[in-house]
Amino acid sequence: MKVRLSAWIEWLGDQFWLRPALVVLGCLVLAQLAVWLETAQVAGYDASSPDQNWGYSGGAEGARALLSAVASSTIGVAGTTFSITIAALTLASGQMGPRLLRNFTRDARNQLVLGIFLGTFAYALMVLRTVRTVQESPFVPHLAISGAIALALVSIATLVWFVHHIATSINVESVVDVVHRDLCEAVETRTRDAADATRPSELPTGAGVAASGAGYLQAMDTEDLADWAHEHKVTVVLRVRPGDYVPSAFPVAFLSAGVEDAEGAISRALTFGRRLASLQDLEYSIRQLVEIAVRALSPGINDPLTAGSVVDHLGDALCRVASRHLPTGAVVREGRVVLVHPVTDYDGLCDAMFHMIRQNAAGSVHVLARVLDVLTRVAEVERLTDRVAELARHADLVIAAARRDVADPDDLADLQERYRRFQDTANGLVTVSNANVDGKARTGAASLRTSPAMP
Repeated sequence: MKVRLSAWIEWLGDQFWLRPALVVLGCLVLAQLAVWLETAQVAGYDASSPDQNWGYSGGAEGARALLSAVASSTIGVAGTTFSITIAALTLASGQMGPRLLRNFTRDARNQLVLGIFLGTFAYALMVLRTVRTVQESPFVPHLAISGAIALALVSIATLVWFVHHIATSINVESVVDVVHRDLCEAVETRTRDAADATRPSELPTGAGVAASGAGYLQAMDTEDLADWAHEHKVTVVLRVRPGDYVPSAFPVAFLSAGVEDAEGAISRALTFGRRLASLQDLEYSIRQLVEIAVRALSPGINDPLTAGSVVDHLGDALCRVASRHLPTGAVVREGRVVLVHPVTDYDGLCDAMFHMIRQNAAGSVHVLARVLDVLTRVAEVERLTDRVAELARHADLVIAAARRDVADPDDLADLQERYRRFQDTANGLVTVSNANVDGKARTGAASLRTSPAMP
């Protein structure tokens, strides 16, 4: 239930109308409160008295003109703001990919700007309806009109800030940095300080159990499902993970033994949606960054510098993973593995990061060189030989693509030199790692050999 609630909250964040609606509602309440304070004269305060009024002190006709000006101007600016937002979304969709539109629509700052303009308009209308002239039993809510003036000044400042924010947010480097922060947060959340339990050697392969839902798997409640499996003394093996598309009637799990209401328990643990979600998908932000790089490498855009920047940010994420442990997908209850579910391993991370970029960077010496440099830097940070071997596999694929597609001999020689530097780094780390397993004496010697020279 907690995971389903988290998915619902994330869905609410995608609704562009929610925050503006809340701001408008708040301004309506504020208008009613300001008018009530005018009539209640709390603590003896009388806004109509020249001695006590520090805000608007004009008459009814001036109040109506002022409120009309505030309402008409703010609704016009709100329309302009909406047009600017649509133009920014169109630019982002064409240059960086339609899947990045979610980052713009989820931006609370864009939503609050629109809400402030619409809220000021609604506030002015609510106060305007209470202003009465002499012929109508005169009433001028001075305090509420002063609030309208204050909201109008806030709207002016908001407009200036919004133009600056839009101009910087549609910059591709800003978008890459925002997605990179999401990726770093996902790495911190979806990895572990210590290794998880290992998978059992034999997994059940009996009759499959289908879930009642279909679509993209956005989240799964592994803890509740593990508790259910432990209670019924079975082992559940899920076949899908967050980010997978699950068709209708597809068997998403195997059970070690038949259990009543197994389909209901699995359906309650899985949350499906019409689109991908970042809630539990470690590769979600990776795919967004890769899409930016692939579009930058397209002939229509031809921006290898952006692709190189994406590769640098992906390398930073791998360096953060170096000191962490990826989950194995096994959930243990009382010493017994009760649930096994697919997870992203290190090989999958590297494949998601580099395959599409390498395939679309054929002949781009700059991008291929950046990939080799990033792999070398990650190899210097990484201490696990199996991970270094995976980095070496991608370096081999990069140099093979360079030998196939780079025609200039000097460019190819430069790439081969970078590849040799990677090999020297990787081979040195593997040698040290092998030496570490031979004993404490050799471990100390290896540490001395690999420690950087102190100044």
